[in-house]
Amino acid sequence: MLLFDYRLRDITEEDLETVLCWRNSERIRRYMYHDHTISMEEHIRWFESLQNDSSRIFKMFIYKDEPIGTVSFNKIDRKNGRCSWGFYIGNEHAPKGAGTILGYLGIEYAFYELQMRKICAEVLEFNEISIRFHQKLGFYNEGRLLKHVKKNDVLVDVLLFVLLRERWELVKRNIL
Repeated sequence: MLLFDYRLRDITEEDLETVLCWRNSERIRRYMYHDHTISMEEHIRWFESLQNDSSRIFKMFIYKDEPIGTVSFNKIDRKNGRCSWGFYIGNEHAPKGAGTILGYLGIEYAFYELQMRKICAEVLEFNEISIRFHQKLGFYNEGRLLKHVKKNDVLVDVLLFVLLRERWELVKRNIL
């Protein structure tokens, strides 16, 4: 697992079909707030809306020049130095450990490129993999939104996680 084999880059129009396919796959969609199947027209509108919205950034996660996932930042608040993030590995054949590198690069981008001091995350209560992932990266569980999102006609809780830049400075050397 070599860090220099991975990078983040801006999403382009050429990525839309790949991202739509990933986003509509059941293994990703079931962990999203909005789990309906997205049409290409809706997807294009979403992409176009990104172009003029400084509070949202969407990056492709690249392994050896091949897109394998995404990381996004939203609710970017430059005054208060905070944002929320989301991510997924879309390619089912991504190398083992790629998710950890995605998290590492995404956090580094938020703290040192965007100059954020705090990253927030919301995780559906049944998404054990994401809960453990956030804990591994040094996030604290900051709270719970009770019966916050309807999934399969059942209201589920959402867990709130937060990572402060000073905490990241302490834990990042043990991540990779």
